[in-house]
Amino acid sequence: MNLRQVEAFRAVMLTGQMTTAAELLSITQPAVSRLIRDFEHSTRLRLFERRGNQIIPTQEAVTLMKEVTRSFVGLNRIAAVAEEISRQAAGTLRIAAMPALSNGILPRFLARFLRDKSSLYAALNGLPSSMVIEAVASGQADVGFADGPLDRPGFLIETRPFAAVVAIPANHPLAQKALIHPADLDRQRMISLEPGTIFASRVDVALAGVSRLPTLEARLSHTALMLVSEGAGIAIIDPTAAWEFEGRGVVTRPFSVYIDASFLVIRPPNQGASAIVDRFVQEFWEFHDREVPERRD
Repeated sequence: MNLRQVEAFRAVMLTGQMTTAAELLSITQPAVSRLIRDFEHSTRLRLFERRGNQIIPTQEAVTLMKEVTRSFVGLNRIAAVAEEISRQAAGTLRIAAMPALSNGILPRFLARFLRDKSSLYAALNGLPSSMVIEAVASGQADVGFADGPLDRPGFLIETRPFAAVVAIPANHPLAQKALIHPADLDRQRMISLEPGTIFASRVDVALAGVSRLPTLEARLSHTALMLVSEGAGIAIIDPTAAWEFEGRGVVTRPFSVYIDASFLVIRPPNQGASAIVDRFVQEFWEFHDREVPERRD
């Protein structure tokens, strides 16, 4: 038994004629007759009765056709899934991201990305940057978003430079300024983000010599921005996280001192090409560039 015999049997059952079945299969009528004979021999079943120019399916043929129909439904589903995969609408997409992104812009973008991809399975996990890197390295994530720098070789890395911004309570006097200078922050209560990190060190260097009121500390960007929105202080923060709070009691202003606030997009080492991951990353950057205030190159 082979698939071509099954196709011929199905075509004859659907059309009721050898000639029409041959047209459906784009072969000759004698070829269909031969396939049916071989199929009957393979199955040891009498599938059709010949009455002149007519062929009448036997009860055995009717019963067998039910199973063939189920099988072809499965084949059609395979074909449909293959089509969805070819247009990046099916498959699996596992994303690991630092909280500054997983609590804001990434779920917003992912929801848009999935709108026309009902067969695509996606998972978005918020993790500290160090765990994001491990998730990508171990194959638990197809793509990761993490703070830099990354000194481990072998990863496929994309990054773009972003300048940190100053997040200010909307009713604060500094919100009236178009550009914030370090001296403007003298005697202001500052919210320190992720103490002990490279980013926090960069902020400390930029504010060296600036007298600050007792500092608030926040581990997460989202927490710091919530504090800003409630008037608790001012934060120097990455523009991607701050974007989520625009119009929610927070205004952002550029800082006269450049502080790098970029993040990394990380792919596993030795990963085969993945069209869906490529498309996700490309469209994410486009969305980010469109929605988040212009970065400083």
